[in-house]
Order: sequence, then structure tokens, then C-alpha cells
Amino acid sequence: MEITVYGPLRSATGAKTVSLEFDGGTVADAVATFVDAYPRAEPHLYDGDDDTGELRSSVRVTVDGERATMDDRVPANASMTLMPAVQGGTR
Repeated sequence: MEITVYGPLRSATGAKTVSLEFDGGTVADAVATFVDAYPRAEPHLYDGDDDTGELRSSVRVTVDGERATMDDRVPANASMTLMPAVQGGTR
């Protein structure tokens, strides 16, 4: 599986696109596999004070170019994109 990341996730991966061994499953499974491979990405994806295992509401996930929920199925050869919220700027 190929995963393209944006924003602060690039500092966790060192690259815009990474390849992971993934046998298929749900989006939640794919994100967990990604975090296992790149633990520094976890605080950008999950709330630190939340043990529910849910992504932050600001994180956007697409699978093969389509917006996906955590329960959607992901084939092993899919392309996934992870987009955490980017903060900054001034009012």
C-alpha cells in the first residue's frame, strides 16, 4: 500500500509518499499499520487524551482518491492519503 502524507506527517515519515506492507482491512487498520511504522505520526492523527482510538475530527483520509471513513474497506494495493489539519496563520 502507498500512503501519501501532508503537513506535519512528513516530518514523521521523511517523505511525501511511503510504502507499507498491508494485507487489506479497514481504514482504521491501515492507519494503525501506518502509526506502527511511523510512531511520531500518532499525535498528529489521534487526540493524546482520548483512548478511544478515533482519529481527530480534523484528519481527512482518502482511499484511491475517494473520501473514506474508518470503517471503509481498504484493499492491500490501495493508495491512501492522510491529511491532518494544518495550523498557523494570523487573524
